[in-house]
Amino acid sequence: MVISSVHKISDLILEQRVLLQDIPWDGYLKIHEAIGETRATRLVYDRGTLEISMPFETHEFFVRMIERLIVCLVSEMGQKLKTMGSSRLDYPNLDRGAEPDNAYYLANQPKVKGRRVNFMTDPPPDLVVEVDISPSKINKLALYSSMNIPEFWQFDGEKIKFYTLQKNAYEEVEISPSFPKLTKDIIYRFLDEAREDEIQAEVNLRTIIQEVMK
Repeated sequence: MVISSVHKISDLILEQRVLLQDIPWDGYLKIHEAIGETRATRLVYDRGTLEISMPFETHEFFVRMIERLIVCLVSEMGQKLKTMGSSRLDYPNLDRGAEPDNAYYLANQPKVKGRRVNFMTDPPPDLVVEVDISPSKINKLALYSSMNIPEFWQFDGEKIKFYTLQKNAYEEVEISPSFPKLTKDIIYRFLDEAREDEIQAEVNLRTIIQEVMK
């Protein structure tokens, strides 16, 4: 079965999703191989269900800006970072796989730095970020908790939610464990300012981070 959905405001398409059902793991891998790595689509696979999303400008803006926010935070806090981007998080033992919008190693960066990550033997990324302008048909909380991702952020274009893994399930929290001095107001202010001027927004963001770290 194929299910297609389009999320739009007026005539502006923000995001499009196609859902394929009853797809075996081998079929998921073959679809990956067929469409190649150089593409704009994102694939998420959950035990026979494959969702293919085709993001547009609004989605990509938020993805890039949230990544810039995280890089600024890590830089100003003197932390280590390994950016995985949309690298495939494939777990055949779980019959699940995903290409998140962004994934990062923070606390576990020393364990995977300087080499290719093997998700079957290495720890999972410390943080995964998804921008879902339209609701995904796949339960992302169940998906990433099964992969033991310690922290998950989900942004719908208006509100951001933080989740931390507690006893194999996500619990929503108001403060990110990775960035305990980061408030949601700081994120919203940065995203609003970035719509007008991304460079000045970053300058302002770094100033705010330096102030809250005192």
